[in-house]
Amino acid sequence: QVQLVESGGGLVQAGGSLRLSCAASGRTFSRYVMGWFRQAPGKEREFVAGISWSGAATRYADSVKGRFTISRVNAKNTVYLEMNSLTPEDTAVYYCAAHRGGVVVSGRNEYDYWGQGTQVTVSS
Repeated sequence: QVQLVESGGGLVQAGGSLRLSCAASGRTFSRYVMGWFRQAPGKEREFVAGISWSGAATRYADSVKGRFTISRVNAKNTVYLEMNSLTPEDTAVYYCAAHRGGVVVSGRNEYDYWGQGTQVTVSS
């Protein structure tokens, strides 16, 4: 089992940047595909980015391509989401998730473990 704890959220002005972190427990972190999702008020939880076991493969939602970067450091059991050029539309609770398979998937139902989320608010 994997426990996930997100951090790094906060309030930022439009055009600004934030880096989210997700710390995972357990010795098998490197065997999980990791993903970031977000959920804005009144909307469904949506895929933001995912990364493979080794970090060699990544996948992004079209809405964040070129602005967000996902990365991981397996030795630290941590995955990151670097967010640049933020807009008010990026305001949401951001969740870290772990998938036991080998492919970077984007469906929220395909992820097995979830963190509690961290709030990101972008002011205009």
